Amino acid sequence: MQRPIVTHFFDEPTNTFSYVVQDPDSTACAIIDSVLDFDYAAGRTDVRSADEIIAFIHHRQLDVTWILETHVHADHLSAAPYLHEKLGGKTGIGAKIVEVQEIFGKAFNAGSEFARDGSQFDALFNEGDVFSIGGLQGKVVHTPGHTPACLTYVIGDAAFVGDTLFMPDYGTARCDFPGGDARTLYHSIQKVLALPEQTRLFLCHDYKAPDRDTFQHETSVAEQRQANVHVHEGISEEAFVKMRTERDATLGMPRLIIPSVQVNMRAGHMPPAEDNGDVYLKVPINKFK
Repeated sequence: MQRPIVTHFFDEPTNTFSYVVQDPDSTACAIIDSVLDFDYAAGRTDVRSADEIIAFIHHRQLDVTWILETHVHADHLSAAPYLHEKLGGKTGIGAKIVEVQEIFGKAFNAGSEFARDGSQFDALFNEGDVFSIGGLQGKVVHTPGHTPACLTYVIGDAAFVGDTLFMPDYGTARCDFPGGDARTLYHSIQKVLALPEQTRLFLCHDYKAPDRDTFQHETSVAEQRQANVHVHEGISEEAFVKMRTERDATLGMPRLIIPSVQVNMRAGHMPPAEDNGDVYLKVPINKFK
């Protein structure tokens, strides 16, 4: 089985892991789940996290083939447009992005100028689609439940699961965002756990379980099957749905959900400037619970 070289980058303010996935036999690579730094209080963006990835790629003399998103993130803004401008590469996300765009296009009253057909991305992936990173072959697994468009990218012995799973001591993704569904997530997780047990699983986030001192980004199918506190082997679908539904009812909204979704449903682009030349993000009042 192919074994890609995987380098992680951690943005602690949003608890987000981004990845550079490299073909060991060429200079080809992909970037997965990048971060655009955002100071919400000041309404100011910064590219220091993206620049760290760019510096790494330049240092290693890599060529970017893909800039991929596992889903429309609700906790950080994507740096995909900036990375595309600096490094090239095609952008990709799940084809069900059109459902997410429809849901949140209405929620933010985005207007007719906001295309709801996924055309902001270069590629829209469906279950079973394949793509190449040099000599590496990637396969797309549709893993909805957290959002309708969530994907897992399986590249050799590595799988990038987005928010579907966390470290075994922390559990699984929430399902209470518009378009989310706990029962659907359970079935998606079973698809991930059906991968070979030695498959390396790379996570989009880690929030550190109470008894753990360090952030962790990598686990395995075997570890998840054995020890995931929400969905290890022996947990029934009904028990999972009950747990996930009750737990989600206690959770507050992510700090950056309002700006993140507006930007990420546009493939990381800001809304168009208004007639004074400035760009604004909307805050719907009493829209999300």
